[in-house]
Amino acid sequence: MPHNQKQQAMALKYKLILAHLFLFAFIISVSHCDENVPLVNGLNRSSFPSHFVFGAATSAYQIEGASNLRGKNIWDVFVSKHQDRISNHSDAFVAADSYHRYKEDVSLLSGLGFDAYRFSISWTRILPTGRISGGISARGVRYYSALIDDLISKGIQPFVTIFHFDLPQKLEEEYKGFLSQKIVEDYANYAELCFRLFGNKVKHWITLNEPWTYTTMGYAFGKFPPNRCSNREFGSPDTRCLYGNSGTEPYVVAHHLLLAHAAAVKIYREKYQKIQGGQIGISLVTQWFEPYDPNSQTDVDAANRSLDFMFGLYMDPLFRGAYPTEMVKYVDKERLPTFKPQEAAMVKGSYDFIGLNYYTAQYSQDIPCDKSQKNYLTDSCVSLTYTKDGKPIGLQSGAGWLYIYPKGFYKILVHIKEKYNNPLIYVTENGVCGHNEWDKPFDLQRVNYHQKHLTELRRAINDKKVKVKGYFVWSLMDNFEWLDGYFLNFGLIRVNYGNKSLKRSCKASARWFSNFLQKSGSPNAANVC
Repeated sequence: MPHNQKQQAMALKYKLILAHLFLFAFIISVSHCDENVPLVNGLNRSSFPSHFVFGAATSAYQIEGASNLRGKNIWDVFVSKHQDRISNHSDAFVAADSYHRYKEDVSLLSGLGFDAYRFSISWTRILPTGRISGGISARGVRYYSALIDDLISKGIQPFVTIFHFDLPQKLEEEYKGFLSQKIVEDYANYAELCFRLFGNKVKHWITLNEPWTYTTMGYAFGKFPPNRCSNREFGSPDTRCLYGNSGTEPYVVAHHLLLAHAAAVKIYREKYQKIQGGQIGISLVTQWFEPYDPNSQTDVDAANRSLDFMFGLYMDPLFRGAYPTEMVKYVDKERLPTFKPQEAAMVKGSYDFIGLNYYTAQYSQDIPCDKSQKNYLTDSCVSLTYTKDGKPIGLQSGAGWLYIYPKGFYKILVHIKEKYNNPLIYVTENGVCGHNEWDKPFDLQRVNYHQKHLTELRRAINDKKVKVKGYFVWSLMDNFEWLDGYFLNFGLIRVNYGNKSLKRSCKASARWFSNFLQKSGSPNAANVC
C-alpha cells in the first residue's frame, strides 16, 4: 500500500477509535450521572391529552414477598414442588420484599413523576383460605389500606387488579379452581370484599389480569400451575403433565373466568359503583398477527383467526355475549361452552374500560386442519413464527418470545376501535426485558422500546381517535418473572437480587421516563435515583 494511503487508512482508523471511545464515554456518563436521558422526536407528556394517565405496574406475587404472612396459593406450591423448572431455582417467597418496602417503592413512583400505580391484591393475603368463611386477615387488610393511603397522599391513583394468577391453593385442592363453576361465587365474594374494604379510595378496578395467559399456560401448555395439559410423554419433564386435557380445559377455564369477571362487575355496578364513583374493567393480553403472505387471503384470514383465538376469545363475549364466529366454526361444539341467555346478558358489556397488555407480534400462516388433534393450541389451524424469509419481525429482546414490533401496537389499538366500537382503553402493560440487568444500568433497548411504542400510541390517539386514557409501563421494578425467575428483567428500577440486599436503583429508562413525565416545578430523577 502506498505511504499516503497508509496514512489515510491510519487516520480513518484513528477517527473510528475516537468515535467508539466517545460513544463508550457517553454511555458510561449517562448511566452513572444524574442527567436525564434525552428525549427524541419531541415526545413528552404534553404529546398526550391533558388528563392522560401515566403509570407503572406490578403484581403481588412478583414483588411482595412475605409469603409467610398469607395463605398459600397455587404458585407457592408449584414453585416448592418444581423449583427445577424456575430459572436459577429461584422463588418469590421474599421477592422484592415490597410488602415491607412499599413506602420506598411509592416514593420512587412519585419521584419519577408517575400519576398512577397498577398493583394487584393477593387473594390469600386478605382471605387465607380463599373464602370469607375461613376468616379475613386484618394484617393483610392493613397492608393494602396503608399502600393505598400512601399512594393517594403522593397524588398517585391506585389501579387495582383483583386477580393476577395467584389462586388460593385451598380452592384448587377442593374443586380444581377455575375448572369448576364453583369458582364464580368464591371469586365474586372475594371481589366484593375488595370493593367494600377499599372502594371508597380505589376508583379503577381490574377484575382479571390476562385470562388468556392463565388459561393457556396453565391448561394448554401446562407450564404454569396448575400444570395441566394433554401431553403425557413427549419432551422434557417440564413440558409434560400428569393430568389435564388441552382440547377441553382451556375453553372451560376461559368460560369460568368470564363468568367470574361478569359476576364481580354485576355486584360492583349494582351495589358500589354509584356510591363509590369508580370504574371497572379487565386486562386482556394480545399479540399482533401479521399475515405471513399479505397477498394471500388465506394468510390474512389466518392472522384474523389468530386474533380471535387469543383476544377475541375474551373480547367477543364481553362485547356481544358470544364467542367469535370463527372460533365456533373451528372448535367442536362439545368442546366450546355456550353461554346461557342470562349469562350472555351478564357478560355482554361488563366493562367500563378494557385494559390492553401488548408486548410483541408474530406472523400467522394458514395450514390444513388436523382433525385428529383436539387441542386449543392447534384448533385455529395456523402456524405462528417470529421470522419470515430468515428475517425476524423485529429486534429480539432478552426473551425468546418478545420481538420488538411497535407498529403492531398501533395496529391492535386501531383493530379494537374498529371491531369493538371504540371502547375506553387503558394500556395496562407494555414493556421489554433484558436479562441479568443487576449490573447493567444503561438499558438503551428499553428506552428505545418505550419511545417507539409511545410514538405509535400517540399516532393511534391523534390520527385514528382511539380512546386510550392511560399507559402503564411493565414494570416498575425487576421482579419474579414466573418461570424465568429473576433472570429476565422488565423493570425501570433495578433490584439487587444478586447479593440479596434488594437495593433499588434507577436504570437509564427510569431517568428517561422522569424526563418524559417532567412537569414545570416537579422533581426529576436526580432526586430519587
